[in-house]
Amino acid sequence: MNYGRLTARIVDKLGMSKADIDRVLDELRSATHEELKSGEDIFLPGLGRFEAVDRSARKGRNPKTGEEIDIPAKRVPKFIPAKALKEAIAG
Repeated sequence: MNYGRLTARIVDKLGMSKADIDRVLDELRSATHEELKSGEDIFLPGLGRFEAVDRSARKGRNPKTGEEIDIPAKRVPKFIPAKALKEAIAG
């Protein structure tokens, strides 16, 4: 599902304007970025938890040349699905 289909579905379900839905989703995205950047987790009941984790430096390989490369340490987002989401998908 892309952004357009998501907003259309929410508009149909809630009867809100597309502009209102766009503002809500933009604020959700902005709040998620800010909270993860500051080290806070985001928990959405029934959906899951977003958190920022530190990934250590490691060695990798360039897939074209096979040359070994250094991959630097970095902070990356991680999503952990809620039990309800796992159960909804499983059956």
